[in-house]
Amino acid sequence: MSLNDTFTSETELHGVSDPIIEIRDAEVVFEMDRGVSRVLDNVNLTVERGEILGIVGESGSGKSMLASAILDAVVDPGILSGSITYYPENGDPIDVLSLSDEELRKLRWESISMVFQGAMTSFNPTMSIRGHFEETLDAHDFDIEEGMERGHQILSDLYLESERVMDSYPHELSGGMRQRALIALSVLLEPDVLVMDEPTAALDLLMQRSILALLESLKEKYDLTMVFITHDLPLVAELSDRLAVMYAFELIEQGPTNEILQNAGHPYTRSLLNATPNLDAPLSEMRPIEGSAPDPVNVPKGCSYHPRCSVANNRCVEADPEYQQITEEHVAACFHCDDAVEAIPLTHDQAVVQEDEP
Repeated sequence: MSLNDTFTSETELHGVSDPIIEIRDAEVVFEMDRGVSRVLDNVNLTVERGEILGIVGESGSGKSMLASAILDAVVDPGILSGSITYYPENGDPIDVLSLSDEELRKLRWESISMVFQGAMTSFNPTMSIRGHFEETLDAHDFDIEEGMERGHQILSDLYLESERVMDSYPHELSGGMRQRALIALSVLLEPDVLVMDEPTAALDLLMQRSILALLESLKEKYDLTMVFITHDLPLVAELSDRLAVMYAFELIEQGPTNEILQNAGHPYTRSLLNATPNLDAPLSEMRPIEGSAPDPVNVPKGCSYHPRCSVANNRCVEADPEYQQITEEHVAACFHCDDAVEAIPLTHDQAVVQEDEP
């Protein structure tokens, strides 16, 4: 699917003035006995320096694969193609997919760092948190004493007792404490970009909200750019400046968070908003999306969403929709953006709830 064929520049398309990561035509395939599994399909995305970009979609839509692609960390036998470019603040652009193993190892912690969903599985259970911090600093030739001072400060910034946490083993910490310790470890080497793949999925609602607030503070203090990947649209809407919506391994809508919440153009995005639990909406108003996401070996031709779409017609079955511009910075890959607004009204003033927030 060539979603950007009508635009000469993704940066121009989204009004991104200072890109830090640029993804072009990214594709990931796995050769399988039953066919080619395409788990990332011609994705084009620009991350602006200093922003928080939320990437949302149902489970199995390709969000985690996109995170892996950003770091050139797709596991074998997956094949990643396209281009991933990192723009350091000072220095020449870096072609991530051309880096050697050693260059890539340094990039992954020192420039672009990752926070995974399961903090328990991200830590070595036989090593203290202090050991993880010291090992990371040593592996990257950072001064350990200076780095540990920074580590203690970051833990304190995340409202943890730094000495107690450093001396603990992962199993001795609660889920929320482990996740915060993992976030602290991920920014220990002063990266520019923090990619977070469902970092709060295993936590209760109160802890999720608490970590969101802490991430906002951390972003400002340490001058971070964040890519926050989740299936929980309301959660990321509280944090993000822009949203990118994934369906069937493609990015089908992108734009400022408030614009998407108030005026989503793609039928899938509108249905996703209506299907998402909302504390302000009665359960009777929730509308689950009928059908299921496609098999990556057998994605429908044309618009991949057409089998589940209430406004689809023959054109959707036969042709790939290109991005339609809704506003200067808001685009959706759909032939029927105007029809979707009328056919799929957003339930219970979802846009108003977001708009009224300070």
